Amino acid sequence: MDQLSAHLDRGWDLASRGDFEGAWTSAQKTLELDDQCAEAHNLLGYIRAAQGEVEDALEHYRHAMDLDDSLIEAKLNAAEVLIHPLHDFDEAIELANDALDIARESDEIAEAMLLKIDALLHRGDAEHASRVAGGLPIGPFERAGLDFMVGRAKFEVGDLIGAEPLLRAAFEREKNNGDVLYVWGLFLRAQQKTQESLIWLLAAREADQRTPSWPWSLEPGAFRTRVDAALARLEESARAKIVDVAVIVADLPGAEVVTGGVDPRAGVHWDGCQDEPSESQSPSFLFVYQRNIERIAHGGGDVEDEILHCLEHLLASDSEPPSDLPQLPVASVLV
Repeated sequence: MDQLSAHLDRGWDLASRGDFEGAWTSAQKTLELDDQCAEAHNLLGYIRAAQGEVEDALEHYRHAMDLDDSLIEAKLNAAEVLIHPLHDFDEAIELANDALDIARESDEIAEAMLLKIDALLHRGDAEHASRVAGGLPIGPFERAGLDFMVGRAKFEVGDLIGAEPLLRAAFEREKNNGDVLYVWGLFLRAQQKTQESLIWLLAAREADQRTPSWPWSLEPGAFRTRVDAALARLEESARAKIVDVAVIVADLPGAEVVTGGVDPRAGVHWDGCQDEPSESQSPSFLFVYQRNIERIAHGGGDVEDEILHCLEHLLASDSEPPSDLPQLPVASVLV
């Protein structure tokens, strides 16, 4: 192996183990040998994305594509950050299509199609996403876990028959993987297997609880500040719905609310009072779940926007907060 390839391989190995500082050093050594190395800029982009610096990551990916327009990995990595957290679905679809034009291996084809489906679903084009999902390859794949991702995409577009064997195989193989357990639980719920579904959704929550925080994860106090800032940015009509509630910042939804039907990966949750109204009734609570928000945000700089998005979605629903509650100011507390 030549020296340049050795630095690149070491960089990717270090990045996969979470040593982003070491990986950055390896990528820089690659550029010292060849300042036009597209693969090195792709690695730098991956490192920056993992650290939550998505705009910087996108800049490196674009530089890599400028240097080598046939580098599929850079196109796919760029499309991923454009979807999450930048929400630029049109450019993500364009890059996925570019990757499909030059992809030859089944792994590359599947990855490009999966990103396109994700972008289409986020853009609200479920019909187009379903058509794309119908053409997904089903393996065998070289990349571990790609069969699960294909199964998940089929499930997300409503193809339960096509999703079942792929999700079942992933479930049998990876019963400690929170993503697999979560999707399997949702799949069972879609089949009306409520009790069995809850078992695996609770298992997914426990797996999420065991997972280390992201390298860019905020300190609790800093996250609470983001919550307050997002609340202040709400439209007056939305904010009026929560003027009488306490806003609680927690890590994840509790097991007891998951068994009551709350998604274990919900970013926010409205918890109204269950007892009959009385003078001594406690206020309702609006929960904001840090781990779940950060999972969606993909970077500390985007946490506030993601909190705001989740709050707006919740408060725009038809359900109204309970009335006849004590008048309390909105407050954030850490539990």
